[in-house]
Amino acid sequence: MRMHNPPHPGEVLRELCLEPLGISVTDAAKALGVSRKTLSAILNGRSGISPEMAIRLGKAFDTSAESWLNQQVQYDLWEAEQHAKNLRVKKLTAA
Repeated sequence: MRMHNPPHPGEVLRELCLEPLGISVTDAAKALGVSRKTLSAILNGRSGISPEMAIRLGKAFDTSAESWLNQQVQYDLWEAEQHAKNLRVKKLTAA
């Protein structure tokens, strides 16, 4: 069952990982080996979690890369479903 209005993974990263540890965006970006701009875009929901970033987060927080990617997929799918009624698709059937 899909989650109703799932949070962006950047929100989860900020609230469940960075804030409890008292880690700044700058320090987290350095630890992850990415720019502050890249991490900030994720934290603010402007960018998604890529497979490479999922691996970085998994290593940094001792979690699985799959868990980060699953959060991103759930978020992306929910967002797409909000616009599904505007899609013009014809059902395909066997001839």
